[in-house]
Amino acid sequence: MRLLQILGVGCPKCEKLAANCEAAAKAAGVEYQLEKIKDIQKITAFGVMTTPALMIDGEVKVVGRVPTVEELKELIAEQE
Repeated sequence: MRLLQILGVGCPKCEKLAANCEAAAKAAGVEYQLEKIKDIQKITAFGVMTTPALMIDGEVKVVGRVPTVEELKELIAEQE
């Protein structure tokens, strides 16, 4: 099971990233848990200064942008 963590305070881009991640994981047939981290201190503790950001299984993969569902599908699948 993949742990997908969305780092962001809840802006529209953060919500779009969360929706794209869910769509990508479902399309890739990957079991996942989606977690949203909105605490700015926790976000910066991961070394992220620009949101939205995506961590997959504890590793920062995307910062400051919203990738396409297709791009996310590849990122999520490559982790398996």
